Amino acid sequence: MAHLSRDAILAAKSLRTEEVHVPEWRDPGTGADTVLVRELSGRERDEWEASLAVMRGKTMVPDVANIRAKLAARTIVGDDGEPVFTQQDVAALGELSAAALDRVFDVASRLSGLNPEDVEAMTKNSGAAPGGGSSSASPATSAAPSQNSSTAPAAAN
Repeated sequence: MAHLSRDAILAAKSLRTEEVHVPEWRDPGTGADTVLVRELSGRERDEWEASLAVMRGKTMVPDVANIRAKLAARTIVGDDGEPVFTQQDVAALGELSAAALDRVFDVASRLSGLNPEDVEAMTKNSGAAPGGGSSSASPATSAAPSQNSSTAPAAAN
């Protein structure tokens, strides 16, 4: 049996994308109400996970405030596959519909291989619910595929 070579592995840069219906964010000018969500690369997932912890004194502690907005900012991309948001947009995204953010979080989590146990481990001992205590779905529910999203992944550009 043949195995992948170094060159073949490094050439595999295609990240999956999926359109997500987000009627809460409908653009009245164009009527558009979908976003393109791309799976995280390994580096991006590590950066996102690192954003979920802060130093308090000499101890790293979980900081899951705005967990859904943080992931949405990293995974909502334009047609070119590049993120449309910066990390400076996270606070503003966090003020938007929890249902819409949950839908994006669900798809981004699934595409990126995050499962409920991953999210639970990252938030363990945080003393706060993901999303900063919002009444949105729990991580166990959020990581399940959304009924409102397309199930067929499309190739990224």
